[in-house]
Amino acid sequence: MTLPEAGKLHKVSIGDFDTEAGALISDVHIAFQRWGDLRGDNVLLVEHALTGDSDAAQWWAEAIGPGKALDTDRWCVICTNALGSCYGTTGPSSTHPDGRAWGSRFPAVSIRDQVHAEKAFLDALGIGRVHAVLGGSMGGARTLEWTLLYPEKVGAACVIAVSARASAWQIGIQSAQISAITRDPAWNGGDYYNTGDAPSHGLAAARRIAHLTYRGELEIDERFGTTPQADENPFGPFRSDNQRFAVQSYLEHQGTKLVNRFDAGAYVSLTEALNRHDVGRGRGGLNKALASSQVPTMVVGVDTDILYPYHQQEHISRNLGHLLGMSKLSSPMGHDAFLTEARQMDRILRKFIKRSQDDVSGTQH
Repeated sequence: MTLPEAGKLHKVSIGDFDTEAGALISDVHIAFQRWGDLRGDNVLLVEHALTGDSDAAQWWAEAIGPGKALDTDRWCVICTNALGSCYGTTGPSSTHPDGRAWGSRFPAVSIRDQVHAEKAFLDALGIGRVHAVLGGSMGGARTLEWTLLYPEKVGAACVIAVSARASAWQIGIQSAQISAITRDPAWNGGDYYNTGDAPSHGLAAARRIAHLTYRGELEIDERFGTTPQADENPFGPFRSDNQRFAVQSYLEHQGTKLVNRFDAGAYVSLTEALNRHDVGRGRGGLNKALASSQVPTMVVGVDTDILYPYHQQEHISRNLGHLLGMSKLSSPMGHDAFLTEARQMDRILRKFIKRSQDDVSGTQH
């Protein structure tokens, strides 16, 4: 089978899609990119994080390419955009069959829904099995669900910086982000797409909250401490939004960056999907579900991760039915280390690829 041009965004129709909660999404399209040629069972399916996209060769540039850990001379690397997002795959900002944006009519989706949609996408391409699925954060949640929903379709998995279910703390911090967006007057119940306005202030606030969980506490403090922003004085007699600490300016910059590239409705949709993440639901609980997994799986965590603490990856590794290995990223960068620590990730991913090949061939290691 011949895939569309490498490195270019393409869309595949999977038709109407029923969510696990019983809602219907009409005329769903999945956006994707690929690198490397398809040659039998040589597909590596890469899963992006919350506000990521299908351009994995950009956001994981040190990992994907000729001679790199995910070697495109050997592997066909495919990355889709998740259901509910805003980079080509059907989501709240997409056009409904009636010609208007889906908006508030777009149903809540789960991580399982995203995987079911991705399976339908692979079916549409005629790809019956992939060598491996791998991803971090929300991408790690999708990877873990792949091993439980479609184990016969997956040769190996690499689950990075995520938990087996959303903890109460994660639901709390993520719900605060959703609330920041939905309380913005411009939200308009989710139907702001044709109003000429958007809940930009809410989305920026949500990103400021989130970004603090993506970075390590030590890294943030070492970079900024209590330093005032240049030419501003947060120590004056009255508090002022214009007199900031340097860290405030940094977080506001991060919020503005996201507003300029991401849709608030998609942010709410994907964050809600993370709130619903629980591999044990309907499977007898977490440990029973993990033990049932027979897909060879490597688990990777970050020692300074605030959002998905390392003990959560340890829990996954202790209970998996077929553990391929456990690796730790040591970094002051926190959760984002799987995107920023290129040298460590290169070593981990090369080890994962080798072990996945050895496991398939029966080689001992």
